[in-house]
Amino acid sequence: MEGPNSPACNLAGEVVRNFGGLQLRVTGASMVPTIRPGDLVTVEKAAVTEISQGDVVVFARDGRLVAHRVVAHAGDLRDPLLITRGDRMTRDDSPVSAAELVGRVARIERRGRRVQIRARLSATQQALARLFRISDRATGLYLRLSA
Repeated sequence: MEGPNSPACNLAGEVVRNFGGLQLRVTGASMVPTIRPGDLVTVEKAAVTEISQGDVVVFARDGRLVAHRVVAHAGDLRDPLLITRGDRMTRDDSPVSAAELVGRVARIERRGRRVQIRARLSATQQALARLFRISDRATGLYLRLSA
């Protein structure tokens, strides 16, 4: 496995910093039901200090790009950190530093249609996320039926 500064992560960060944005195809299921595998996300340049609780951000970690929701801020003014978690995950990620942040998810497209990004999950999405946290089988079934 490549380190946090893998060529792909570095390239994604450079593209966002220099051109303001990037589109990425999602492969994981940690953000189901908000973001599904196969969705196309548009990532836009944003500093840690511009990120709000509820935003979905992309960061580089362990040689991969991760899209998770911001659940809190930590650190201080000199070293601000983001606390993130996938909507389907039970635990927070390790704090995200400014150096790891690639940008904020500005748009989600699913099968050519735009999907609304909300700072909070709807009641239905919250119920689904709770179910998906405890059942990989339910997540798999949901993904097959919603494809």
